[in-house]
Amino acid sequence: MKKTFRNPLIIVLAIIFSGIIALSAIKQTASDFEISKNLEIFIKLYKELNNNYVDEINPGQLIKTGIDEMLKSLDPYTNFIPESDIEDIRLMTTGQYGGIGALVQQRTDYVVISEPYEGFPAHKAGLKAGDEILEVNGESAKNKKVSDVSTILKGAPGTKVKLKINRPIENKQHIFEITREDVKIKNVAYSTVLDDNTAYIKLTSFTVGASQEVKSALLELKSKHNITSLIFDLRGNGGGLLNEAINIVNIFIPQNTLVVKTKGKLKDSNKEYLTMNTAVDTEIPIAILIDGHSASASEIVAGAIQDFDRGVIIGSQSFGKGLVQNIIPLNYNTRLKVTVAKYYIPSGRCIQSVDYSDKDTLTNKRKNAIDTNLTVFYTKNKRAVYDAGGIIPDISTEKEDAAQITISLITKHLFFDFATYYTNKYSEIGEALNFSITDDIYNQFVEYLKDKDYDYITETEKKLEDLQNIARKEKYYDNIEDVYVQMLSKLTHNKEEDLNTFRKQISEVLGSELISRYYFQKGRIEFSLKHDKDIEKALSLLKDKTSYKNILLP
Repeated sequence: MKKTFRNPLIIVLAIIFSGIIALSAIKQTASDFEISKNLEIFIKLYKELNNNYVDEINPGQLIKTGIDEMLKSLDPYTNFIPESDIEDIRLMTTGQYGGIGALVQQRTDYVVISEPYEGFPAHKAGLKAGDEILEVNGESAKNKKVSDVSTILKGAPGTKVKLKINRPIENKQHIFEITREDVKIKNVAYSTVLDDNTAYIKLTSFTVGASQEVKSALLELKSKHNITSLIFDLRGNGGGLLNEAINIVNIFIPQNTLVVKTKGKLKDSNKEYLTMNTAVDTEIPIAILIDGHSASASEIVAGAIQDFDRGVIIGSQSFGKGLVQNIIPLNYNTRLKVTVAKYYIPSGRCIQSVDYSDKDTLTNKRKNAIDTNLTVFYTKNKRAVYDAGGIIPDISTEKEDAAQITISLITKHLFFDFATYYTNKYSEIGEALNFSITDDIYNQFVEYLKDKDYDYITETEKKLEDLQNIARKEKYYDNIEDVYVQMLSKLTHNKEEDLNTFRKQISEVLGSELISRYYFQKGRIEFSLKHDKDIEKALSLLKDKTSYKNILLP
């Protein structure tokens, strides 16, 4: 007979453990079971695939593809971030990364430097816009993607990267050994005074320190000038950190004021965010500029200012991103950026335009103020505002459509290439504020284009071709052929004539590209202000105190 050993402690632990398992089993939901079942299936499938597939497979890439496709079925903002992209997370949250400090773009077989950042390693080493990257650290860069080259260029500050580049305009190759640095991209790209007493601040992102940069820029301008109004430019600003948006609102809105609420599935996602500091200026008249690329944090700032009747919004309807993401650490230094909540601005609006919850319909509520069936909300002064998938401006401005010739010159990189040619020919262009496209510069550009391919089809020509096809199909073409041929002869585009017809528009794009070669991003912004219809509208409104106040009344 076997001797049975019984330990009272083990028995008690066994009973407790059994109880925990039983309780867990009782609490297990259908969802929990589905997760467990499908994870088992996935692991088994992957093992069998790895063991049996005819060719060798890349395990990491295969899993990443599976993860990416899974997350793609949710929304565009929920992403898996591998260890190799951690520098991108740092850039997204802090505006800072280790690298050489240059923008790059794809051109033919090679990636090209499109703009070195002023004062950073690429600029200091002598790299120029237009330089083709032939090799990185001795490895050929031919047929490499922008993302591949960008990843190699980034790295820990203090480390070196060796580049072999071709400078096409000189037809020479150069070797550069560049020491990487911490590259910090400013949130406030530019600030100045317009018309003697209107402050202008251009904010391009909401990374760490954005609110302090805005505050410092405003205080500095006020200390040096008699500032009576502010134009705050959020056009093209895709957003960033929520707390920076709240702190920016706090510059103009008093302490302990609700700026935004977030609502999600988890209790921790349901929060109210109030201003925490003493405001800098609660009285200065404000015009906030937005467009279709103003998103997320930009919309929180513009929406809160609008809801509190603290300023006037000018421009075009914003993007409509009302979703909040958190970055969650995973194993092996990877991350999950996941949508955890929707945000609601003070009037109660959620400005999210696309509903990703139903993939079969994927409804988009983006509308404008003249559409019917919009949900109406009210500002502090009882003005009607609408839940329309984005912030609708108080004053809408029309954007001039780009002519087909302008689009063709951009897509064929001819503005870029001419700027490379011009800057090689002329070492300086005078002061940025006084720069303009003169007859001489424009004529040089026209001459440069003579042997270049940039043909295009206008919308009118497309419609004429459609008319011809429909008329042939319906047997009417023989009756209208003479008229059609006459119309075609009069409406077919002529590149030389279009260069004259659209000279103003072409000159603006050309001037922006040229000025950036000599004065970088600051020069590009300064040049654009001269031709900016939104700026003109904002200045006109801020000078007319009565009209400004009337807009903010019920």
